[in-house]
Amino acid sequence: MDFAQPYTDASFFLIAGPCVIESRDHALFMATQLRDLADSRGIPFIYKSSFDKANRTAISSYRGTDMDQGLDILAEIRTRLGVPVLTDVHESWQCKPVGEAVDVLQIPAFLCRQTDLLLAAAATGRTVNVKKGQFLAPWDLQNAVDKMRTVEGHGPLWVTERGTTFGYGQLVVDFQTWPHLRKTGCPVIFDATHSVQKPGALGKVTGGAREMIPTLARAAATAVDGFFFEVHDCPEKALSDGPNAMRLEQFGELLDQLLAIWRAGRAAATSDPAGR
Repeated sequence: MDFAQPYTDASFFLIAGPCVIESRDHALFMATQLRDLADSRGIPFIYKSSFDKANRTAISSYRGTDMDQGLDILAEIRTRLGVPVLTDVHESWQCKPVGEAVDVLQIPAFLCRQTDLLLAAAATGRTVNVKKGQFLAPWDLQNAVDKMRTVEGHGPLWVTERGTTFGYGQLVVDFQTWPHLRKTGCPVIFDATHSVQKPGALGKVTGGAREMIPTLARAAATAVDGFFFEVHDCPEKALSDGPNAMRLEQFGELLDQLLAIWRAGRAAATSDPAGR
């Protein structure tokens, strides 16, 4: 997979998986199912899951495995299934060991301004995906990208939109975001599942409007290079982010719709005033 340009002329690229590693068996099951859905459609695929979700709403919430066990599971997926893997980093000291085990390091949205974390992630030489903070204007993400570009030997850099805070417990997606993010010179990704989150809506658990995922994803399909989805075989039993996870059984149909829209957009790209 070419991480500098991960999409192809025929397809966007796909980052997908459950929010957090729940068990080795579940991770392998989900990775296999998602790989097969992507492969059958010619979609470049990266499996994602977190070994630690350090920003859970409540202290009692499940955070994941420890780092060593989580990286071991991701490494097994990477070698056994032959797919690249992505996981989050929350602290700068995590970047080096994580970078030795995965293909893409992800900077969570809440941490997109943390200079030491950005520099440490870039210093691994791995691809780094930076999620735009819910509190940040899209043009301000350029500063995060510029920080990482000061690191000699940095790898490919990606940027992701995941919604913007709108009052309390609500996110909105401004579709003027795409041309601003494209000015960073990085592949642009849309996280269609975190964009339907309702932070803190269930008291000690984050809520979400899962039924809105397809609508937002289809609306973004002509403007982005890749998609990010949290996907689960049984969202009601997910240990993290279940209310905003895409159902595995419905995911293939959505991918088919997105491919059709994305290809139509690519065909018309020469007339796109924003440019691609």
